[in-house]
Amino acid sequence: MPGEFAARKLIKNRKKFRWSKYDYKSRVLGLWKMDPLEGAPQARGIVIEKRVVEQKRPHSGLIKCVRVKLIKNGRELTAFVPKSGSINYINEHDEVIVEPLGGGQKGPIGSMWGIRYKVIAVNGVSLDAIRKGKKQKPAR
Repeated sequence: MPGEFAARKLIKNRKKFRWSKYDYKSRVLGLWKMDPLEGAPQARGIVIEKRVVEQKRPHSGLIKCVRVKLIKNGRELTAFVPKSGSINYINEHDEVIVEPLGGGQKGPIGSMWGIRYKVIAVNGVSLDAIRKGKKQKPAR
């Protein structure tokens, strides 16, 4: 346990060793400028269009995606719509909530190249609940 008057030393060490953490360093120095969510875990956006993306080399499928314009900063991104048939519950001009794929680095997963986000809710209702028939999607 540190001494009685050790607070200054502890604070100084905390400031010093924060720089070894990737998230802190990139946020403070502005290294990660391509993050449309701006560090947030989720973001709301408006669906601009539905589109289909081809998978990377060894696989041969079509990934159902939507193009989303974020409300907070106006940036556009492509978001994956998980589970089969879910794309049918999303229309243009719907409000969706997106979150990153791919762990701490927020990168693409597997053969879905260039897609770093997924849709989790439509018009404030969980996409999973709509799929299972537990809730209905409200009309905007």
